[in-house]
Amino acid sequence: MGMHPKLSVTIGDLKLKNPVMTASGTFGYGREFESLVDLNRLGAIIVKGLSLKPSKGNPPPRIAETPCGMLNAIGLENIGIEAFIADKLPYLKRLSPAILINIYGTTIEEYAALAARADNIPGIDGMEVNISCPNVKAGGVAFGVDPTAAEEVVGKIRRRTAKPLIVKLSPNVTDIVPIARAAVSAGADALSLINTITGMAIDIHTRRPKIANVTGGLSGPAIRPVAVRMVWQVAQAVDVPVIGIGGITSAEDALEFFIAGATAVQVGTANFVNPRATVDILDGIEAFMVRQGIEDIDEIVGSLST
Repeated sequence: MGMHPKLSVTIGDLKLKNPVMTASGTFGYGREFESLVDLNRLGAIIVKGLSLKPSKGNPPPRIAETPCGMLNAIGLENIGIEAFIADKLPYLKRLSPAILINIYGTTIEEYAALAARADNIPGIDGMEVNISCPNVKAGGVAFGVDPTAAEEVVGKIRRRTAKPLIVKLSPNVTDIVPIARAAVSAGADALSLINTITGMAIDIHTRRPKIANVTGGLSGPAIRPVAVRMVWQVAQAVDVPVIGIGGITSAEDALEFFIAGATAVQVGTANFVNPRATVDILDGIEAFMVRQGIEDIDEIVGSLST
């Protein structure tokens, strides 16, 4: 057994040197972390969600700490696709990880326009679609909670881009499997899950919500068992790679997701606590494989026995 197990994974046409990715919204545009972590060791960098036009996001306060996690209602603040291409992408293109954008819109047309704009841009290696956003034309119901809406938006995006397409699923549903199947039938190359779970925190002294938006997205270790369960369900139901997200702070956490059926993982909230979390997790996965005599990460993926 050599000391260097194979960690590379394939997601659609994307070849990643290892399965550790950053989760959108938790790693800025990448460069913010350059003095804290060796960015070239990562499998992929997913930048914060981009819209057609710049967005200021929600009014503060917009983050609150909760037991084993945090609530956020940042409101997808971002510089917009044009500023990203002009100002952020040139730096990212010099790095070795795959660079993925995360896109969101309030209408299907916005999603399609974003996909078309990014499609012919060198240096954008793929896109992740956030379908947890409210569809303004359908009364504000999120695209990701209805299989028909999910299929429609993913299908429109698929027709506008040849780049690898990852669809990020919302956990705020009774059954995530029909949504997963709808996204795949519409052309998703992979699925990432889960996005945040809707939550709320109240200041008992002021009797006001702790974040101005009232509700927010719960992330961190508190949601990990839910995420592992949903990844396990979806991995059995679809024939595309699944990327696990939700409260991963250690190699052990990541390995749970691989065993449940994930091909890769995204590290999110942990970056706020430990900016080196991604590489620490990568080192830990490799050390585990060496100790166990596992030569290829593929041997772990989907190896759960029930």
